[in-house]
Amino acid sequence: MVFAHDTAGALRSAVELVNGVEPPVTLATEADLAAFYRRHGYTGRRDGTETELAEVLALAPRLRTLLLAARDDVAPIVNAMLAEAGAVPRLVRHEHEDWHLHAIADDAPLADRIAVETALAMIDVVRSGESSRLGVCADDDCAGVVLDLSRNRSRRYCSTACTNRNAQAAHRARATDPSPRPR
Repeated sequence: MVFAHDTAGALRSAVELVNGVEPPVTLATEADLAAFYRRHGYTGRRDGTETELAEVLALAPRLRTLLLAARDDVAPIVNAMLAEAGAVPRLVRHEHEDWHLHAIADDAPLADRIAVETALAMIDVVRSGESSRLGVCADDDCAGVVLDLSRNRSRRYCSTACTNRNAQAAHRARATDPSPRPR
């Protein structure tokens, strides 16, 4: 495993949030946010309001900037996010999750908790020199963020849809290419 489970989880949720506001939009309603909350195993406060949804969606551009920042540019962004939230890291364990870091109160707004968890995860990314595991989708028509947690660093696309679209395009290009193929 490249990162601890909480780091990988925070990165996955941040990438899903950032990509969820890009076309095709997949995070736009309170129901979408409730499913996102459950899927990523968040605990603590969940208001289920339009205000909470707006705050979480407003966080997406900032997380995009953070996730795609050059390694040396991450520190000021992380430090600002942690300072704004008054983050105080502590070890916690939940019924279904082993020891991991929290740095903000469980009753803090969801957007603040997502920001802090992503900032903590990016600390691990920078310290381990693994910034290359984050990038932009290789699909020319997509601006999605790619998180590559694969062992061989082979992930190029942000989603299965982009992967399939590019594989089909490559297949069609090969099928219509009249040049002979070596056998």
